[in-house]
Amino acid sequence: MSTPISQKAIDELIETLAGIEHERWSHWQRYMHEQCERRPDGSLTIPPMLVSQWERQSATAYPDLNEKEKKSDRDQVMHYLPVVLNALDVVPETKLGGESQ
Repeated sequence: MSTPISQKAIDELIETLAGIEHERWSHWQRYMHEQCERRPDGSLTIPPMLVSQWERQSATAYPDLNEKEKKSDRDQVMHYLPVVLNALDVVPETKLGGESQ
């Protein structure tokens, strides 16, 4: 059975998740810029090794990633999951991240 949710609650959830998404994107941009060579004109050059890696990763479905890459994606989900669980008003049976309580 579905429980109704107010538009205000939806709007607040969107803003909370958008804030998390912006922080994720900002973190990625800082990381990516640190990996690049800054050119005199202000542009950035991505090292060829990273271009290959990121192109491969972006063309790979999640189930086909290696375990390190999957863990990185799971770690990112952990920024969102508590907000989603709270919005659903549910409590996980174990600690977030799979550890027993």
